[in-house]
Amino acid sequence: MSGEGDVEYVLTLVLHVEKNDRPVQTDALETAARAVLAILADERSTGEGEWAEAMYAWQDARIRKVVRRARGIEWHRAEALPGITVSSAPPAPAGERPPPAEVRVFPPVPLDEVPKDLAKLQVTGTDLEDDDLPPVTPGAPVLWVNPTLEMSTGKTMAQVGHAAHLTWWALSDAARQAWADDDFRLAVRTASKDQWKQLLSSGLPVVQDAGFTEVEPGSRTVIADHPALR
Repeated sequence: MSGEGDVEYVLTLVLHVEKNDRPVQTDALETAARAVLAILADERSTGEGEWAEAMYAWQDARIRKVVRRARGIEWHRAEALPGITVSSAPPAPAGERPPPAEVRVFPPVPLDEVPKDLAKLQVTGTDLEDDDLPPVTPGAPVLWVNPTLEMSTGKTMAQVGHAAHLTWWALSDAARQAWADDDFRLAVRTASKDQWKQLLSSGLPVVQDAGFTEVEPGSRTVIADHPALR
């Protein structure tokens, strides 16, 4: 299928990354996935909502997502545009390390109509590091990243966003509401090679990338394991 009039729409995610105040990678990945879910569930995205027409046109195509990064005045300009900001935690006192991840998601627009304050933000070069990761909370949905691929933080953010999106499509209305009521709690982890093989045969939602950047066409990047889909 294609979007309205074959116009390609893109949804933009912007990660807040200050020069010397960077979130950890998994925090950014989880927050990006939650941001995608937040805009899907928002009342402005459905029915007669102000974003609904664009959301329908975008989801009738290949749900393209672009991840950019911003700091300082760039971030404040991005915040002034219509969208939703999702944070991994309440704001931390200045100077604390690491800061919580902040991602702002914007309603999709045609590729040639991306607002200039977003279009000028950098796409490439977003690479973060991780701290030791806590165990996954029992019963939490997990987005499992392919252990055999090398992807930048920005690329992986887009891929886990796709996985969250595919999960949303697969859930019942009741399961969607329960997830929203739980603030879209989820975890992102890199699978072991054995786990990945098992997941590939599970029938769970899997992201297959078009291969425009960083990975080969057809690469399976993320598998979404939500308890309601088991």
